[in-house]
Amino acid sequence: MLRNSALVSPKAACLSRFRKFGAFVKGLALASVILSAQLITASHSFAGLFEISSTDVSIVNAPANEIHSQPQSPTFVSKALKQTSGQSPSAKDSTQIKPLVRFHAWGGSAQVNSYLQWVAGQISQRFNIELQHVKLADTSDAVSRVLAEKAAGNNDNGSVDLIWINGENFAAMKKHDLLAKGWVEELDHFALTRPEKNSAMVTDFGEPTLGMEAPWGKASMVFYYRSAHMKALDAMPPQTINELLRFSQKAPGRFTYPVPSDYLGISFIKYAAIALNGDKQSLFYQPVTEQSLQAVLPALWAYLDQLHPTMWQQGEYMLRQASQLQRLVGTGELTLAFSFTAAEIPSAVNRFDLPDDVRTYAMQDGSLANVHFVGLTYNSKNKAAAKTVVNFLLSPEAQAKKQKLAVWGDDTVLDMASLTKAQTMLFDDDTVHNSALDKSQSTVLLAEPHASWTDKLREAWYKRYGARY
Repeated sequence: MLRNSALVSPKAACLSRFRKFGAFVKGLALASVILSAQLITASHSFAGLFEISSTDVSIVNAPANEIHSQPQSPTFVSKALKQTSGQSPSAKDSTQIKPLVRFHAWGGSAQVNSYLQWVAGQISQRFNIELQHVKLADTSDAVSRVLAEKAAGNNDNGSVDLIWINGENFAAMKKHDLLAKGWVEELDHFALTRPEKNSAMVTDFGEPTLGMEAPWGKASMVFYYRSAHMKALDAMPPQTINELLRFSQKAPGRFTYPVPSDYLGISFIKYAAIALNGDKQSLFYQPVTEQSLQAVLPALWAYLDQLHPTMWQQGEYMLRQASQLQRLVGTGELTLAFSFTAAEIPSAVNRFDLPDDVRTYAMQDGSLANVHFVGLTYNSKNKAAAKTVVNFLLSPEAQAKKQKLAVWGDDTVLDMASLTKAQTMLFDDDTVHNSALDKSQSTVLLAEPHASWTDKLREAWYKRYGARY
Protein backbone atom coordinates (compact mmCIF):
# COMPACT_ATOMS: atom_id res chain seq x y z
CA MET A 1 0.00 0.00 0.00
CA LEU A 2 2.78 2.39 0.81
CA ARG A 3 4.37 1.64 -2.52
CA ASN A 4 1.10 2.30 -4.39
CA SER A 5 0.48 5.49 -2.45
CA ALA A 6 3.90 6.73 -3.36
CA LEU A 7 3.10 6.16 -7.02
CA VAL A 8 -0.31 7.93 -6.95
CA SER A 9 0.69 10.94 -4.94
CA PRO A 10 2.86 12.66 -7.63
CA LYS A 11 0.11 12.15 -10.23
CA ALA A 12 -2.47 13.66 -7.94
CA ALA A 13 -0.19 16.57 -7.22
CA CYS A 14 0.42 17.04 -10.92
CA LEU A 15 -3.30 16.97 -11.71
CA SER A 16 -3.94 19.43 -8.91
CA ARG A 17 -1.36 21.85 -10.28
CA PHE A 18 -2.77 21.42 -13.81
CA ARG A 19 -6.28 22.26 -12.61
CA LYS A 20 -5.00 25.34 -10.83
CA PHE A 21 -3.13 26.41 -13.96
CA GLY A 22 -6.26 25.86 -16.09
CA ALA A 23 -8.28 27.97 -13.69
CA PHE A 24 -5.61 30.67 -13.89
CA VAL A 25 -5.74 30.61 -17.74
CA LYS A 26 -9.55 30.82 -17.73
CA GLY A 27 -9.39 33.73 -15.35
CA LEU A 28 -6.82 35.46 -17.50
CA ALA A 29 -8.94 34.93 -20.63
CA LEU A 30 -12.02 36.30 -18.85
CA ALA A 31 -10.08 39.33 -17.72
CA SER A 32 -8.84 39.83 -21.27
CA VAL A 33 -12.39 39.73 -22.65
CA ILE A 34 -13.58 42.22 -20.04
CA LEU A 35 -10.63 44.51 -20.73
CA SER A 36 -11.21 44.30 -24.51
CA ALA A 37 -14.88 45.19 -24.07
CA GLN A 38 -13.94 48.14 -21.93
CA LEU A 39 -11.40 49.31 -24.49
CA ILE A 40 -13.92 48.96 -27.33
CA THR A 41 -16.51 50.90 -25.36
CA ALA A 42 -13.97 53.57 -24.57
CA SER A 43 -12.85 53.78 -28.20
CA HIS A 44 -16.46 54.10 -29.38
CA SER A 45 -17.03 56.87 -26.87
CA PHE A 46 -13.86 58.60 -28.03
CA ALA A 47 -14.88 58.20 -31.67
CA GLY A 48 -18.34 59.56 -30.95
CA LEU A 49 -16.85 62.56 -29.18
CA PHE A 50 -14.73 63.48 -32.21
CA GLU A 51 -17.04 62.05 -34.91
CA ILE A 52 -14.52 59.49 -36.11
CA SER A 53 -15.84 56.37 -37.84
CA SER A 54 -14.10 53.17 -38.79
CA THR A 55 -14.70 53.88 -42.50
CA ASP A 56 -13.00 57.26 -42.28
CA VAL A 57 -9.65 56.07 -40.91
CA SER A 58 -7.87 57.38 -43.99
CA ILE A 59 -8.49 60.99 -43.01
CA VAL A 60 -7.52 60.78 -39.36
CA ASN A 61 -3.90 61.57 -40.17
CA ALA A 62 -4.72 64.67 -42.23
CA PRO A 63 -2.39 67.63 -41.65
CA ALA A 64 -3.51 69.89 -38.84
CA ASN A 65 -4.09 72.79 -41.20
CA GLU A 66 -6.60 70.69 -43.17
CA ILE A 67 -8.78 69.67 -40.24
CA HIS A 68 -12.24 71.10 -40.71
CA SER A 69 -15.92 70.22 -40.53
CA GLN A 70 -18.94 71.64 -42.34
CA PRO A 71 -22.28 72.54 -40.78
CA GLN A 72 -25.13 70.19 -41.59
CA SER A 73 -27.61 72.68 -43.00
CA PRO A 74 -29.11 73.37 -46.44
CA THR A 75 -27.75 76.93 -46.50
CA PHE A 76 -24.21 75.55 -46.34
CA VAL A 77 -24.46 74.38 -49.94
CA SER A 78 -25.07 77.88 -51.24
CA LYS A 79 -22.52 79.56 -49.00
CA ALA A 80 -19.70 77.08 -49.61
CA LEU A 81 -19.86 77.39 -53.40
CA LYS A 82 -19.42 81.15 -53.22
CA GLN A 83 -15.74 80.49 -52.46
CA THR A 84 -13.39 80.78 -55.42
CA SER A 85 -10.18 78.97 -56.18
CA GLY A 86 -8.26 82.07 -55.12
CA GLN A 87 -9.76 82.10 -51.64
CA SER A 88 -8.37 80.05 -48.83
CA PRO A 89 -10.71 78.33 -46.39
CA SER A 90 -11.34 80.03 -43.09
CA ALA A 91 -9.36 79.15 -39.96
CA LYS A 92 -9.79 75.54 -38.90
CA ASP A 93 -10.57 74.12 -35.49
CA SER A 94 -7.89 71.51 -34.83
CA THR A 95 -10.39 69.40 -32.88
CA GLN A 96 -12.57 68.85 -35.94
CA ILE A 97 -12.19 66.48 -38.87
CA LYS A 98 -12.08 67.31 -42.57
CA PRO A 99 -15.20 65.66 -44.06
CA LEU A 100 -14.70 62.73 -46.39
CA VAL A 101 -17.17 62.17 -49.24
CA ARG A 102 -16.97 58.74 -50.86
CA PHE A 103 -18.19 58.83 -54.44
CA HIS A 104 -18.91 55.31 -55.68
CA ALA A 105 -18.70 55.45 -59.47
CA TRP A 106 -17.84 53.16 -62.36
CA GLY A 107 -14.07 53.06 -62.76
CA GLY A 108 -13.77 51.54 -66.23
CA SER A 109 -12.97 54.73 -68.14
CA ALA A 110 -9.63 56.54 -68.03
CA GLN A 111 -11.41 59.75 -69.02
CA VAL A 112 -13.96 59.54 -66.22
CA ASN A 113 -11.31 58.65 -63.66
CA SER A 114 -9.10 61.55 -64.73
CA TYR A 115 -12.00 63.99 -64.60
CA LEU A 116 -12.96 62.91 -61.09
CA GLN A 117 -9.36 63.41 -59.99
CA TRP A 118 -9.64 67.01 -61.20
CA VAL A 119 -12.95 67.39 -59.35
CA ALA A 120 -11.37 66.04 -56.15
CA GLY A 121 -8.59 68.62 -56.40
CA GLN A 122 -11.07 71.47 -56.89
CA ILE A 123 -13.26 70.27 -54.02
CA SER A 124 -10.30 70.04 -51.68
CA GLN A 125 -8.95 73.47 -52.63
CA ARG A 126 -12.24 75.36 -52.61
CA PHE A 127 -14.28 73.70 -49.90
CA ASN A 128 -11.78 71.75 -47.80
CA ILE A 129 -13.62 68.49 -48.47
CA GLU A 130 -11.88 65.23 -49.28
CA LEU A 131 -13.51 63.50 -52.25
CA GLN A 132 -12.66 59.84 -52.69
CA HIS A 133 -13.54 58.08 -55.95
CA VAL A 134 -14.40 54.48 -55.09
CA LYS A 135 -14.07 52.72 -58.44
CA LEU A 136 -16.76 50.17 -59.26
CA ALA A 137 -16.88 47.41 -61.83
CA ASP A 138 -20.66 47.31 -61.45
CA THR A 139 -22.90 49.93 -59.84
CA SER A 140 -25.05 47.21 -58.33
CA ASP A 141 -22.15 46.42 -55.97
CA ALA A 142 -22.65 49.76 -54.23
CA VAL A 143 -26.43 49.32 -54.21
CA SER A 144 -26.01 45.94 -52.50
CA ARG A 145 -23.69 47.46 -49.91
CA VAL A 146 -26.17 50.17 -48.91
CA LEU A 147 -28.98 47.60 -48.78
CA ALA A 148 -26.86 45.38 -46.50
CA GLU A 149 -26.11 48.33 -44.22
CA LYS A 150 -29.81 49.11 -43.90
CA ALA A 151 -30.56 45.47 -43.09
CA ALA A 152 -27.89 45.65 -40.37
CA GLY A 153 -29.42 48.80 -38.88
CA ASN A 154 -26.62 51.13 -39.98
CA ASN A 155 -28.77 54.18 -40.67
CA ASP A 156 -26.37 57.06 -40.06
CA ASN A 157 -22.80 55.92 -40.75
CA GLY A 158 -22.88 54.39 -44.22
CA SER A 159 -19.81 53.57 -46.31
CA VAL A 160 -21.32 55.08 -49.48
CA ASP A 161 -22.07 58.81 -49.66
CA LEU A 162 -22.62 59.52 -53.35
CA ILE A 163 -23.30 57.05 -56.14
CA TRP A 164 -23.28 57.46 -59.93
CA ILE A 165 -26.52 55.82 -60.90
CA ASN A 166 -29.53 55.54 -63.19
CA GLY A 167 -32.00 53.02 -64.56
CA GLU A 168 -32.74 49.80 -62.72
CA ASN A 169 -30.19 50.57 -60.02
CA PHE A 170 -32.02 53.78 -59.17
CA ALA A 171 -35.35 51.95 -59.25
CA ALA A 172 -33.98 49.39 -56.78
CA MET A 173 -32.64 52.05 -54.40
CA LYS A 174 -35.89 53.98 -54.62
CA LYS A 175 -37.92 50.85 -53.88
CA HIS A 176 -35.90 50.08 -50.74
CA ASP A 177 -35.64 53.71 -49.50
CA LEU A 178 -31.85 53.78 -49.82
CA LEU A 179 -31.56 57.38 -51.03
CA ALA A 180 -32.06 60.71 -49.27
CA LYS A 181 -35.17 62.51 -50.53
CA GLY A 182 -35.86 66.08 -51.57
CA TRP A 183 -32.29 67.37 -51.31
CA VAL A 184 -31.67 68.23 -54.95
CA GLU A 185 -33.83 71.36 -54.84
CA GLU A 186 -31.46 72.80 -52.22
CA LEU A 187 -28.66 73.03 -54.79
CA ASP A 188 -28.21 76.44 -56.39
CA HIS A 189 -27.03 75.04 -59.71
CA PHE A 190 -29.88 72.56 -60.12
CA ALA A 191 -32.07 75.45 -61.28
CA LEU A 192 -29.77 75.85 -64.30
CA THR A 193 -31.09 72.54 -65.68
CA ARG A 194 -34.58 74.14 -65.89
CA PRO A 195 -36.34 71.05 -64.56
CA GLU A 196 -39.73 72.75 -64.91
CA LYS A 197 -39.19 72.77 -68.70
CA ASN A 198 -37.17 69.57 -69.01
CA SER A 199 -38.77 66.47 -67.53
CA ALA A 200 -35.64 64.39 -68.28
CA MET A 201 -33.95 66.16 -65.35
CA VAL A 202 -36.47 64.72 -62.89
CA THR A 203 -37.27 61.37 -64.53
CA ASP A 204 -34.99 58.33 -64.59
CA PHE A 205 -36.02 55.51 -66.96
CA GLY A 206 -39.65 56.49 -66.45
CA GLU A 207 -39.30 56.79 -62.65
CA PRO A 208 -39.83 60.21 -61.01
CA THR A 209 -36.66 61.03 -59.10
CA LEU A 210 -38.44 62.85 -56.22
CA GLY A 211 -35.30 64.83 -55.46
CA MET A 212 -33.33 61.64 -54.68
CA GLU A 213 -30.71 62.17 -57.39
CA ALA A 214 -29.27 65.11 -59.31
CA PRO A 215 -28.74 65.00 -63.09
CA TRP A 216 -25.07 64.89 -64.03
CA GLY A 217 -24.75 64.26 -67.77
CA LYS A 218 -26.37 62.94 -70.93
CA ALA A 219 -25.38 60.06 -73.15
CA SER A 220 -26.71 58.36 -76.26
CA MET A 221 -25.86 55.31 -78.32
CA VAL A 222 -23.49 55.87 -81.23
CA PHE A 223 -22.04 53.49 -83.81
CA TYR A 224 -18.48 53.50 -85.13
CA TYR A 225 -16.82 51.71 -88.03
CA ARG A 226 -13.56 51.08 -89.86
CA SER A 227 -13.81 53.23 -92.98
CA ALA A 228 -11.06 51.23 -94.75
CA HIS A 229 -13.11 48.07 -94.20
CA MET A 230 -16.28 49.68 -95.54
CA LYS A 231 -14.43 50.73 -98.68
CA ALA A 232 -13.01 47.23 -99.18
CA LEU A 233 -16.48 45.72 -98.69
CA ASP A 234 -18.02 48.28 -101.04
CA ALA A 235 -20.54 48.99 -98.29
CA MET A 236 -21.99 52.00 -96.52
CA PRO A 237 -22.45 52.30 -92.75
CA PRO A 238 -26.00 51.15 -91.88
CA GLN A 239 -28.32 53.99 -90.83
CA THR A 240 -31.23 52.00 -89.37
CA ILE A 241 -31.79 48.78 -87.49
CA ASN A 242 -32.95 47.03 -90.68
CA GLU A 243 -29.98 48.30 -92.67
CA LEU A 244 -27.77 46.85 -89.92
CA LEU A 245 -29.17 43.39 -90.64
CA ARG A 246 -28.55 43.79 -94.36
CA PHE A 247 -24.98 44.94 -93.70
CA SER A 248 -24.30 41.93 -91.46
CA GLN A 249 -25.71 39.59 -94.09
CA LYS A 250 -23.44 41.17 -96.71
CA ALA A 251 -20.38 41.14 -94.42
CA PRO A 252 -20.82 38.16 -92.09
CA GLY A 253 -18.72 38.10 -88.94
CA ARG A 254 -18.05 41.85 -88.97
CA PHE A 255 -20.57 42.84 -86.28
CA THR A 256 -21.69 41.57 -82.88
CA TYR A 257 -23.12 42.79 -79.58
CA PRO A 258 -22.42 41.72 -75.97
CA VAL A 259 -24.78 39.43 -74.07
CA PRO A 260 -27.56 41.40 -72.32
CA SER A 261 -26.08 40.93 -68.85
CA ASP A 262 -23.68 43.67 -70.01
CA TYR A 263 -25.09 47.21 -69.98
CA LEU A 264 -24.19 47.79 -73.65
CA GLY A 265 -25.67 44.44 -74.62
CA ILE A 266 -29.04 45.18 -73.03
CA SER A 267 -28.89 48.69 -74.52
CA PHE A 268 -28.70 47.18 -78.00
CA ILE A 269 -31.68 44.93 -77.23
CA LYS A 270 -33.71 47.94 -76.05
CA TYR A 271 -32.76 49.98 -79.12
CA ALA A 272 -33.72 47.13 -81.44
CA ALA A 273 -37.00 46.47 -79.61
CA ILE A 274 -38.07 50.13 -79.77
CA ALA A 275 -36.96 50.68 -83.38
CA LEU A 276 -38.66 47.47 -84.59
CA ASN A 277 -41.96 48.30 -82.85
CA GLY A 278 -42.61 51.79 -84.14
CA ASP A 279 -46.38 51.47 -83.72
CA LYS A 280 -46.05 50.23 -80.15
CA GLN A 281 -43.38 52.54 -78.77
CA SER A 282 -45.69 54.05 -76.14
CA LEU A 283 -45.72 50.66 -74.37
CA PHE A 284 -42.05 51.02 -73.47
CA TYR A 285 -42.68 54.12 -71.38
CA GLN A 286 -45.07 52.45 -68.98
CA PRO A 287 -44.32 49.73 -66.41
CA VAL A 288 -43.98 46.46 -68.28
CA THR A 289 -46.76 43.88 -68.15
CA GLU A 290 -46.82 40.37 -69.54
CA GLN A 291 -49.24 41.57 -72.20
CA SER A 292 -47.06 44.48 -73.33
CA LEU A 293 -43.95 42.28 -73.30
CA GLN A 294 -45.56 39.67 -75.54
CA ALA A 295 -46.75 42.42 -77.86
CA VAL A 296 -43.22 43.58 -78.72
CA LEU A 297 -41.20 40.35 -78.56
CA PRO A 298 -42.28 38.78 -81.90
CA ALA A 299 -40.68 41.55 -83.98
CA LEU A 300 -37.53 41.42 -81.84
CA TRP A 301 -37.18 37.62 -82.08
CA ALA A 302 -37.79 37.62 -85.84
CA TYR A 303 -34.99 40.15 -86.25
CA LEU A 304 -32.43 38.54 -83.90
CA ASP A 305 -33.08 35.07 -85.32
CA GLN A 306 -31.85 36.43 -88.67
CA LEU A 307 -29.04 38.59 -87.25
CA HIS A 308 -27.30 36.08 -84.96
CA PRO A 309 -26.07 33.61 -87.63
CA THR A 310 -24.44 36.51 -89.53
CA MET A 311 -22.56 37.89 -86.52
CA TRP A 312 -19.00 37.32 -85.30
CA GLN A 313 -18.58 33.63 -84.33
CA GLN A 314 -21.98 33.02 -86.01
CA GLY A 315 -23.59 34.41 -82.86
CA GLU A 316 -22.88 31.18 -80.99
CA TYR A 317 -20.24 32.91 -78.89
CA MET A 318 -20.85 36.48 -77.73
CA LEU A 319 -18.85 38.98 -75.72
CA ARG A 320 -19.44 39.35 -72.00
CA GLN A 321 -18.10 42.90 -71.65
CA ALA A 322 -18.56 46.06 -73.71
CA SER A 323 -14.84 46.85 -73.62
CA GLN A 324 -14.15 43.79 -75.78
CA LEU A 325 -16.04 45.36 -78.67
CA GLN A 326 -13.44 48.11 -78.98
CA ARG A 327 -10.64 45.57 -78.80
CA LEU A 328 -12.07 43.55 -81.69
CA VAL A 329 -12.48 46.67 -83.82
CA GLY A 330 -8.89 47.61 -82.99
CA THR A 331 -7.56 44.20 -84.06
CA GLY A 332 -9.60 44.32 -87.27
CA GLU A 333 -11.92 41.41 -86.46
CA LEU A 334 -14.95 43.69 -86.42
CA THR A 335 -15.86 46.42 -88.87
CA LEU A 336 -18.81 47.90 -86.99
CA ALA A 337 -19.48 48.39 -83.28
CA PHE A 338 -21.29 50.77 -80.94
CA SER A 339 -20.88 52.64 -77.67
CA PHE A 340 -22.85 54.74 -75.20
CA THR A 341 -19.98 57.23 -74.86
CA ALA A 342 -19.26 59.07 -78.11
CA ALA A 343 -16.12 60.74 -76.77
CA GLU A 344 -14.42 57.44 -75.96
CA ILE A 345 -13.94 56.72 -79.68
CA PRO A 346 -11.61 59.63 -80.58
CA SER A 347 -9.93 59.20 -77.21
CA ALA A 348 -9.18 55.57 -78.05
CA VAL A 349 -7.77 56.66 -81.41
CA ASN A 350 -5.48 59.12 -79.63
CA ARG A 351 -4.29 56.29 -77.36
CA PHE A 352 -3.71 54.07 -80.45
CA ASP A 353 -6.27 51.58 -79.13
CA LEU A 354 -8.26 52.20 -82.33
CA PRO A 355 -6.86 52.98 -85.81
CA ASP A 356 -7.27 56.46 -87.22
CA ASP A 357 -9.68 55.34 -89.97
CA VAL A 358 -12.45 54.86 -87.37
CA ARG A 359 -15.50 57.13 -87.77
CA THR A 360 -18.43 57.72 -85.40
CA TYR A 361 -22.08 58.39 -86.28
CA ALA A 362 -25.66 58.06 -84.98
CA MET A 363 -28.41 55.89 -86.42
CA GLN A 364 -31.10 57.81 -88.29
CA ASP A 365 -33.99 55.80 -86.83
CA GLY A 366 -33.00 56.91 -83.36
CA SER A 367 -30.30 56.76 -80.70
CA LEU A 368 -31.15 55.31 -77.32
CA ALA A 369 -30.45 58.14 -74.89
CA ASN A 370 -30.58 58.77 -71.18
CA VAL A 371 -29.56 61.12 -68.40
CA HIS A 372 -27.25 59.79 -65.73
CA PHE A 373 -27.50 60.98 -62.15
CA VAL A 374 -25.74 61.28 -58.80
CA GLY A 375 -27.62 59.92 -55.79
CA LEU A 376 -27.10 60.70 -52.09
CA THR A 377 -27.51 57.72 -49.77
CA TYR A 378 -29.97 57.91 -46.88
CA ASN A 379 -27.31 56.88 -44.34
CA SER A 380 -24.44 59.16 -45.40
CA LYS A 381 -22.98 60.86 -42.35
CA ASN A 382 -21.61 63.78 -44.39
CA LYS A 383 -24.71 64.88 -46.27
CA ALA A 384 -23.91 68.61 -46.28
CA ALA A 385 -20.42 68.02 -47.69
CA ALA A 386 -21.85 65.59 -50.26
CA LYS A 387 -24.38 68.20 -51.40
CA THR A 388 -21.56 70.69 -51.86
CA VAL A 389 -19.77 68.19 -54.10
CA VAL A 390 -22.88 67.64 -56.25
CA ASN A 391 -23.54 71.36 -56.50
CA PHE A 392 -20.02 71.81 -57.84
CA LEU A 393 -20.57 68.96 -60.34
CA LEU A 394 -23.54 70.98 -61.64
CA SER A 395 -21.64 74.25 -61.85
CA PRO A 396 -21.08 75.71 -65.35
CA GLU A 397 -17.32 75.39 -64.84
CA ALA A 398 -17.41 71.69 -63.98
CA GLN A 399 -20.02 70.88 -66.63
CA ALA A 400 -18.09 72.74 -69.34
CA LYS A 401 -14.86 70.94 -68.52
CA LYS A 402 -16.62 67.56 -68.53
CA GLN A 403 -18.12 68.27 -71.96
CA LYS A 404 -14.75 69.01 -73.59
CA LEU A 405 -13.79 66.24 -75.96
CA ALA A 406 -10.24 66.05 -74.64
CA VAL A 407 -11.53 65.59 -71.05
CA TRP A 408 -14.62 63.38 -71.22
CA GLY A 409 -17.02 64.58 -73.90
CA ASP A 410 -20.09 64.03 -71.70
CA ASP A 411 -22.95 66.33 -72.73
CA THR A 412 -24.03 68.91 -70.17
CA VAL A 413 -27.40 68.78 -68.41
CA LEU A 414 -27.46 72.58 -68.05
CA ASP A 415 -29.92 74.60 -70.12
CA MET A 416 -27.73 76.99 -72.11
CA ALA A 417 -30.46 79.64 -72.17
CA SER A 418 -30.21 79.81 -68.37
CA LEU A 419 -26.52 80.72 -68.41
CA THR A 420 -24.84 84.12 -68.57
CA LYS A 421 -22.72 85.02 -71.57
CA ALA A 422 -19.55 84.39 -69.59
CA GLN A 423 -20.80 80.98 -68.49
CA THR A 424 -21.80 80.07 -72.03
CA MET A 425 -18.30 80.90 -73.27
CA LEU A 426 -16.90 78.20 -70.98
CA PHE A 427 -18.48 75.62 -73.29
CA ASP A 428 -16.69 76.84 -76.43
CA ASP A 429 -14.51 74.00 -77.67
CA ASP A 430 -12.57 74.24 -80.91
CA THR A 431 -11.32 70.66 -80.70
CA VAL A 432 -11.84 68.84 -83.99
CA HIS A 433 -11.20 65.13 -84.41
CA ASN A 434 -11.84 63.09 -87.53
CA SER A 435 -13.10 60.15 -85.47
CA ALA A 436 -15.50 62.20 -83.32
CA LEU A 437 -19.26 62.36 -83.69
CA ASP A 438 -20.38 65.33 -85.77
CA LYS A 439 -22.69 67.10 -83.32
CA SER A 440 -23.83 69.59 -85.95
CA GLN A 441 -25.98 66.81 -87.42
CA SER A 442 -29.46 66.38 -85.93
CA THR A 443 -30.12 63.10 -84.15
CA VAL A 444 -33.41 61.44 -83.21
CA LEU A 445 -33.19 60.46 -79.54
CA LEU A 446 -35.06 57.47 -78.15
CA ALA A 447 -35.70 57.78 -74.43
CA GLU A 448 -34.84 54.80 -72.25
CA PRO A 449 -37.83 52.53 -71.57
CA HIS A 450 -39.32 52.37 -68.08
CA ALA A 451 -36.82 50.68 -65.74
CA SER A 452 -39.05 47.62 -65.37
CA TRP A 453 -38.42 46.64 -69.00
CA THR A 454 -34.71 45.98 -68.51
CA ASP A 455 -34.96 42.78 -66.48
CA LYS A 456 -37.92 41.46 -68.47
CA LEU A 457 -36.15 41.87 -71.81
CA ARG A 458 -32.96 40.35 -70.41
CA GLU A 459 -34.79 37.36 -68.94
CA ALA A 460 -36.74 36.78 -72.16
CA TRP A 461 -33.53 36.90 -74.22
CA TYR A 462 -31.76 34.32 -72.05
CA LYS A 463 -34.82 32.09 -72.06
CA ARG A 464 -34.82 32.07 -75.87
CA TYR A 465 -31.10 32.07 -76.66
CA GLY A 466 -29.36 30.80 -73.53
CA ALA A 467 -25.82 31.60 -72.40
CA ARG A 468 -23.55 32.36 -75.35
CA TYR A 469 -20.12 32.87 -73.84
